[in-house]
This record gives sequence, structure tokens and C-alpha cells, in this order.
Amino acid sequence: MQNMETRYHWQLMRRAIERLDAGREMTLEEIAAEMNLSPAHFQRLFSRWAGISPKRFQQFLTLGHAKQLLAERHTLIDTSGAVGLSGPSRLHDLFLRWEAMSPGDFARKGDGLTIHYASADGPFGRMLGMATDRGLAGLAFTEESSEDEAFADLSTRWPAARYIREDAALAPHFTAISGGGEARLHLMGGPFQIKVWEALLAVPEGRVTTYSEIARAIGHPKAHRAVGTAVGRNPISWLIPCHRALRQSGELGGYHWGLPVKRALLADEAARTGF
Repeated sequence: MQNMETRYHWQLMRRAIERLDAGREMTLEEIAAEMNLSPAHFQRLFSRWAGISPKRFQQFLTLGHAKQLLAERHTLIDTSGAVGLSGPSRLHDLFLRWEAMSPGDFARKGDGLTIHYASADGPFGRMLGMATDRGLAGLAFTEESSEDEAFADLSTRWPAARYIREDAALAPHFTAISGGGEARLHLMGGPFQIKVWEALLAVPEGRVTTYSEIARAIGHPKAHRAVGTAVGRNPISWLIPCHRALRQSGELGGYHWGLPVKRALLADEAARTGF
């Protein structure tokens, strides 16, 4: 029942975000009417999900807010602290521990590796998770595409691995994501990609960075385009916060799992961190 309610709320928010993305400011009555709900009911459901009113949430979705966020909440990345992250976050008491696969393992494209996968409902829609015995290796949002497309996307990164669908193997990871605790990540990428993802792990909730800033932080100041590609190849959405990377202009840019999801993630973080 709870999963069905979570999915219903996300679908409702997704439809609302799509309408708000159209660019015209909408009143509560207009948005509620398009969601086929009374203004009071929509306001109550929306506020319960986002923690703020639809009007305030709408402000967080604008380009102006993204530019303001970039100007006022831009963070200088300190990669030295990225080995373990603790403290306030959207996962409350979640503690992230990660380790990277060796360059040799990456070169073998997952040969000899077993990856379990499963899907589950989350606060931002349906998710597909993949995990090795070392930790979560992939996490995709599937609302903007499909589970089959997300599986194909993730599995082609490690084409020689053996894939087994097993809900029990992913259950602890989904529990950590939804309820806090310790989440173990197994970063499976090339050395340059892992440096970029490590830098993303150092961006606090409620703050943003740019591709150029990441490039400087990892010691390759002219590689902002390559950084952008590595950000787009991040296999662990949400936990490795590639949604916090904006263009230098303040524009949101793209998002591998759908721009509406990126907007929702940023708006949710801004609402809960009080910005």
C-alpha cells in the first residue's frame, strides 16, 4: 500500500512539474484543476510530498532560481573529504561508504563479476538498482524511460558481467536509500570518471557546482567537456549527486534520467535546506 501511495504521489508531482516546466506561472487553482483535484486536496498532497507549498516549489523550478543557487550556494569542492560523507543530507542519517573497482577490473568490462538487479518504488518514482557483493553499482530512475531501457543502459557499461534478477540482494540497498543507515557503493568506471564522481560526492545537499569547477578540483582545468561526459555517465543516480552539476550560465543542462527528475531533486533539496 505504501509503495502504491508513493508511486501515486510521484506521478502526481511529475505531471505538475511538467506543467510548471512549460514556463507560465500557474495559480494553485489552475494546477489543481489540471490534476483533477480540489485546490485544498492538491495543496495538502503536494505540501506533504515536497514540504512546501506548490507556489514556493514553483519558484524553485525557475531558471532564475538556478542562477541564484549557483551564485549564492556554489560550493568549492574539497575532494579530500570525499572518502566518507556524514551529516545532514536528504537521506537523513545515511552514511555513504564507497570503493572503486581497480583499473584492471574496469578493463575486463565486468568479466567474472556477478551483478544482481531489481526494481522498487522510490520518492521520485520507480528505480532500478544493481549491486555487486561490494555495494550498489547502479541506480537508475525509470519514470522517463522504461526499466528495460535503464537495464540496457547500465548493463552495457559492464557487458561481460553476469546479471541475475534477485529482489533479496537489492532489498538492503533500497532500505538504506529510503530509510537511512549505511549505504555501500561500488564505483565501476574508468579512473577519470571515478575522479569526477568522487568530486560530486563532495558537493553538499542544497548546493551546486559546475563542470568547470569539477575540472579544476580534479586537476584537469581544461577538461570541462570531458567532465560533463563523465557526469552524464554516472551510474548511481541521486546518491552520487550529478543533479547538483549545472552549466556555468546557471542553466540546468541535461540529466541522464530525465530533466523533470533533476528539477524535482534540486527543488526538494532546496526546500528542505531552507534556501
